[in-house]
Amino acid sequence: MSTAAIEKDCSGKMDKAIEFLKQELRGIRTGRAHPGLVEHLKIEVPSYGSSMELRELATISVPEPSTLLVKPFDPGTLKDIEKGLQTSSLGITPQSDGKAIRLPVPSLSGERRQQLVGQVKKMAEAQKIAIRNTRRDANKAIEGIEKAKTISEDDAKSVKDRIQKLTTKRESDI
Repeated sequence: MSTAAIEKDCSGKMDKAIEFLKQELRGIRTGRAHPGLVEHLKIEVPSYGSSMELRELATISVPEPSTLLVKPFDPGTLKDIEKGLQTSSLGITPQSDGKAIRLPVPSLSGERRQQLVGQVKKMAEAQKIAIRNTRRDANKAIEGIEKAKTISEDDAKSVKDRIQKLTTKRESDI
């Protein structure tokens, strides 16, 4: 494997870590309702014989700033969706009217804000660790081709420096 391929692979994996963090942050419950809170929840649907994401089972809208409205495509899945929302880690109690489910999103308390800050810090640190692991793997690959005498010691050092700059940039992005 060439040094350019190693750098490209390393950069791609680091970008994926940042993209994953962005997806995770969409699921954080703030004081305002938005479909990203629930659209990726896995709902177990026995009649379909599998679990599906909520966005595949229903339309999710925001009729009011603090309320989500979930309308199932198939009315038979309403109870399954309601059960899935109750068992989720959202901490929101769904209210069903027989045709749709309303999710009132409560405003944040000071204590809940502190919990969210801690949760976001943990998510960010997990992705920083993933980026550092990617750097470590890339450096091992470079050391391997250096030992095989494919590249010189100076070239290996310059590639490692570029990978370190990538790592520093991606960590600052996080």
